[in-house]
Order: sequence, then C-alpha cells, then structure tokens
Amino acid sequence: MRVGVLTGGGDCPGLNAVIRAVVRKGVQVFGYEFVGFRAGWRGPLEGDTVALDVQAVRGILPRGGTILGSSRTNPVKVEGGVERIKDNLAGLGVDALIAIGGEDTLGVARELYANGVNVVGVPKTIDNDLNATDYTFGFDTAVNIGMEAVDRLHTTAESHHRALICEVMGRHAGWIALHVGMAAGANVILIPERPFDIDKVVEYVESRFKTRYAPIIVVSEGAHPIDGQMQLQTGERDSFGHVRLGGIGQALADEIEKRTGKEARATVLGHIQRGGTPTAFDRVLATRFGLQAIDAVRDGDYGKMVALQGTDIVRVGLDEATKELKTVPLERYAESEVFFG
Repeated sequence: MRVGVLTGGGDCPGLNAVIRAVVRKGVQVFGYEFVGFRAGWRGPLEGDTVALDVQAVRGILPRGGTILGSSRTNPVKVEGGVERIKDNLAGLGVDALIAIGGEDTLGVARELYANGVNVVGVPKTIDNDLNATDYTFGFDTAVNIGMEAVDRLHTTAESHHRALICEVMGRHAGWIALHVGMAAGANVILIPERPFDIDKVVEYVESRFKTRYAPIIVVSEGAHPIDGQMQLQTGERDSFGHVRLGGIGQALADEIEKRTGKEARATVLGHIQRGGTPTAFDRVLATRFGLQAIDAVRDGDYGKMVALQGTDIVRVGLDEATKELKTVPLERYAESEVFFG
C-alpha cells in the first residue's frame, strides 16, 4: 500500500503533528509506504514529491508550519486538472491520498473522490469554521497567541489612556475574535456574523473611559458595520475566489478617535496567529486526527473526513464537512456582550 500525503491552504500549527502520526502508525503498524506531495494540490498536479518515511518525521511534532509546504492551488480550476492528478497518482503507484486542509482543500478532495480517487480528509484551519467537527487543530494556538497579545495591549492602553483595537483573522466566522476577546477581557468584540452599530461601539468606548480604564476592542478581519461592506486590502481574488481582507481595525480606530477625541490605535496580528509552535491541545488533537486518518485508509473508508465530536474522533462524509461554514451562533455571541463597555 502506498499512501500520499499533502497539506493545503494556509499553514497552521499542528500540521507536522498530523504528518508524523500518519507516517509513524502507517509504517510501524501497517507496513505502508508514504510519499509526500509538495505545496498543497500543486504537488499531485505536477507530480512534485518528497520522500516521507519515519526518519523524515522525526523531531517535527513541536514545529509550526508544514514540512511538505503548502499553496492555494485549485486543480479544479485548471483545465484537465483532475485527470492530471489521477494520472500522476497512478504513475507514482499511490493507492490512497490523505489531504490535510480547510474548506478549500477538502472541497477539492471531495471532487477528486467523486471522480474515483481514494481520499481521506483531515480538518485544518485556525478559523475553526469547518462543519461537522467541534474543533480544528491550529485554532487553540491562534487563540492563545491572540490572548497573549491582548493581555499586553491592556497594559499600554492603561498607561496612555487610549483605545486599542486588535484585528484578528476570521473572514466569515468570528470564532478567533470571540475566544480571544472573552479570554483576554476585551470591552467590545466584533465578528462577521453580527454587523455592528458604530454608534453603539463608541458608546461602549466612552463608557469604559468614564471608569478611568482604557477600552480594548477585538475585531475579526471580516467584521463590518450595519449596511457596510467588509474592508478589502485589494480586489484581487485567489484561485478559490477569496479576496484579501484587512483594514477594519484601522477604520475603527480612525472613527473612534474622531468621535471621542481620545487617541485610538490599531494592531493587526495577521500571520503571527498562524506561526510558531502548537499548543498541547493542538498537538494532541492533530496527532489523534493523523492516527484515525490512517485507520480510515486501512479500512478503505474513503470520501470521509476525521472529525472531533465531543471527545471522540469520528468519520464524516466530505460532503457534510464542506457543505457550509460553521459560524458563531448568535447565542454564543450574546454571552460575550455581558462584558461589553
């Protein structure tokens, strides 16, 4: 049995832990052979491979990023892309493929499975917005990085008595902002699922200033005002149709400063949230996902994604996993509003 492994989409702490678990169990327990594909879906599209054995995965558990590299290549948008991948897999003697990624990467996996490729998916995204799984690895690390950043912002906000805005990732789902804001004691949390009223935000800010404390606002990059649009860095789209977001933090700072007369500054965490060593939670979750993914290959249970439901790792269909994004329920957001102002 020869199994291919790839990591697609944005990099994320915990990817290497999945690769390690897949290879260690696959080789040592099942006697499988592995081939790694470089740079996401570009690897099988172009036949770009790297040796993947037990020696190759030694010492990678605590490392962020991915030893296989990644990209946002979308072979479905390439003419004849699916057939090229099928031909390359056949030529390399690859019997099954484990695809580690988010909605875009697993959406391609779903299409390949529909075209006869033996695929198993592993959910990865710092945004925690994949359907059918309670958590994805990478999310806990991103939240802890954001929490530490906001903890530090609190001290400088109080020292200068200014409003500080922390912009975090989250295009359509505000899970990172919600968890960071609640964990770090933000005075306002703004998420894409709930368009905000700028008048209300300013009211919260002024209320906080009256207590002689300085306000901290945590905002998702995809948050936007009522009847307003998301802030775009550029209008260009990637191969999956996504525009690059950014700027809502600075827009809020400008508006708050203009309306309150108080200094306001914006900090954008950006890719800092993706980098560095994964937390213990993400290392364990990623390892368990890898172990269960290679079990699914052994069972011939293709077209599935391994998922965390409660404390159990289960298998769900790729169709179910990618049919819609898992967004923040408004009742969850309401819990955080108790602490606004």
